Amino acid sequence: MSESTQLPDLTNRQEDILTCIVQAYSDKPEPISSKYLVDTFDLNISSATVRNEMSQLEEMGYIVAPHTSAGRVPTANGFRYFVRRLMETRSLTMGEQNHISERVGTLHSGMEQWMRRTATLLARTVQSASIVTPPISQTNTFKHIELISIQGRLVLMVLVLNSGSVHQRMLTLAEAVPQLKLAEAAKRINELCADFDARQVSLKSINLPMLEREVAELVAELMEYADNNIVRVIYRDGMSKIIDNFSDEQGAQQAIRVLEEHTVLNALVNELMESLPAKNPDDVKGVQVVIAGDGRYDDLNRLSMILGRYGEPGKMSGAIGVLGPTHINYGRAISTVRYVSSLMTDVLSNLYQDNLEDDENSVADI
Repeated sequence: MSESTQLPDLTNRQEDILTCIVQAYSDKPEPISSKYLVDTFDLNISSATVRNEMSQLEEMGYIVAPHTSAGRVPTANGFRYFVRRLMETRSLTMGEQNHISERVGTLHSGMEQWMRRTATLLARTVQSASIVTPPISQTNTFKHIELISIQGRLVLMVLVLNSGSVHQRMLTLAEAVPQLKLAEAAKRINELCADFDARQVSLKSINLPMLEREVAELVAELMEYADNNIVRVIYRDGMSKIIDNFSDEQGAQQAIRVLEEHTVLNALVNELMESLPAKNPDDVKGVQVVIAGDGRYDDLNRLSMILGRYGEPGKMSGAIGVLGPTHINYGRAISTVRYVSSLMTDVLSNLYQDNLEDDENSVADI
């Protein structure tokens, strides 16, 4: 069971107090005292009662006293409880929606500029770092192979997938095969496996002659590996904003490392594309919220990520998200990611439909 699922229930009063603590800490990340809560929020209870409830919240692991401070701050589980059970996501204002729609809702200047523009808008709207990946197909399909005799039994196989990725492998055959025979084998596989996915290529290989079967089986293995290890181009923005959002140097350094190295981001994004839109406890209205790594990612133990997907699963889809400290404004971040992902989905759907109609018209003209 993941850390994020172990959340004891709270009373209504405790939930109200936790909500106030999270909101106050998100606005200004400093320890929150019972006196501050009574003076700032309309709780209709005494300061002594608030202190007692805060003690209970601390015992359950939802808040903690940093050092010797009289105030308390939310823990990772405190933020998780708030996000999953208490948070009210506020929609963006019409002005903000119009501003974003004008810049994200069209694809005039090419895919790369669209990605960069979207990353910048996300970072500015949420006042934190952002990431955007281009839309790609989740399942690779076969396009073309070449078999090139190197020396003796050694053969170079070059595999090209419809996603544009290229894979090379050296084969050691049972016996030397002339280049002409290798070319003929490659041609037959190209004709038989055009647009097949890994499973279809594997099934097709069963009834092929020995040489072609060995090659096709390797092709299927490489395609399956490519499906499970997608490396995505990641556009990002807001590095300076996220650094300013941390009160400690360790958190800022962690954010920089994650954004620069891309390894954790690719792992998270690939997991996201597998899990959404499937229902799980970390999904919040169409996005996935990862708080302090959720016990899975040590590199994120001081960070939170709000991730969403756009596009059409099974066709072309990508990911967008924001990255910040654990006290990020979750309501605004979730609303922004959800709204931007819906705009990007519309743009991609329109583009896909236009391309489909162009293909149909081209066929009709023949």
